[in-house]
Amino acid sequence: HNLIEAARAAGVKHFVFTSVLGGSPDSPVPFVQGKAKTEERLRASGMDYTILAPNFFMEVWVGMVIGGPLQAGQPVTLVGEAKRKHSLVSMADVAAFATASVDNPAARNAHLPIGGPKALSWRDIVAACGQVVGRELPMQFVAIGEPVPSLPEAVQPLMWGLETYDSVLDMEEIARTFGVELTPLEIVAGRVFEGMSP
Repeated sequence: HNLIEAARAAGVKHFVFTSVLGGSPDSPVPFVQGKAKTEERLRASGMDYTILAPNFFMEVWVGMVIGGPLQAGQPVTLVGEAKRKHSLVSMADVAAFATASVDNPAARNAHLPIGGPKALSWRDIVAACGQVVGRELPMQFVAIGEPVPSLPEAVQPLMWGLETYDSVLDMEEIARTFGVELTPLEIVAGRVFEGMSP
């Protein structure tokens, strides 16, 4: 909030803010709630704005959910049936949208949901990561609300939540409008697992 006020006082004409997909001031997740409140403050600031609303970051979630257990020689733990589809996105792609937003008229006073090139379930993600590392990755499943080993406590509710809805985004038009080539999961997984022996 202070940054928005400082930007307005400094005469900034266009403010690009990275929020989160599905942000709501009523969210039970403090991080998501904070992002939504910042969006409201930015809209009311009088500055031109672009709000980027990315889905979950591939690098972070693949690293936590799959990379941690892989390094520890443990099975990957998924929640429920792990069949809900999500358009996870690479952090590099979000940065590319932010850069492209600066001088693209389509970004002015716009809220832009951003996802990856393909909606995938956690089962799909584990299978793709297995192909990247050259072996099938063992999986185990817990019910929503049961602890997911290797995940930080603060992230557990988010992981459970991912099994309660789908977040499928058709990115073809927006990617074309902003000239962003979306990064497939396999490329991100290759970077995340680089140096891990099969």
